[in-house]
Amino acid sequence: MAENSHEDKLLTAFQKFAVHGDTKASGKELNGKNWAKLCKDCKIIDGKHVTGTDVDIIFTKVKQKTARVITYEEFQRALQELASKRFKGQSQDEALQSICKLVEGQGPANVGVTKAAKIAAVDRLTDPSRYTGSHKERFDESGRGKGREGREEIVENTGYVGAYKNAGTFDIKKKTEK
Repeated sequence: MAENSHEDKLLTAFQKFAVHGDTKASGKELNGKNWAKLCKDCKIIDGKHVTGTDVDIIFTKVKQKTARVITYEEFQRALQELASKRFKGQSQDEALQSICKLVEGQGPANVGVTKAAKIAAVDRLTDPSRYTGSHKERFDESGRGKGREGREEIVENTGYVGAYKNAGTFDIKKKTEK
């Protein structure tokens, strides 16, 4: 029972990293970029025994020749390869358990992701109520953009001059004369 829960946690971590950054991913295959991210985020890469190059070499070794991704079974083989490198003083089984504990239940970290700036200067520059000139005409009173109407001069093909006061009354005059 305990072995099954460890297996489930490892599979969950694999699926989380498999879908990271790809909206079309199914979660059944892991690409090289996400494999490297998994190793970095789970602290398998320590810079001493395991480096980024080692991770890439093991990925290439376990995947099929023409494939660009690894399956869950290949992922487990890759972890076995890394375990002996990462935990050199331990036996093969102990090293595999140690590396699985590093990966279990982990997910992609979003550390270093750029967030939107909340600075007064940015607020002042993006406040449409402070716009002047032709830019002011691109927004309505609530600050929402008008879209194409605000950017382009839309021509009315009615046949009347723009400032003509009796526009649209020609048909009415013709009917009253008859």
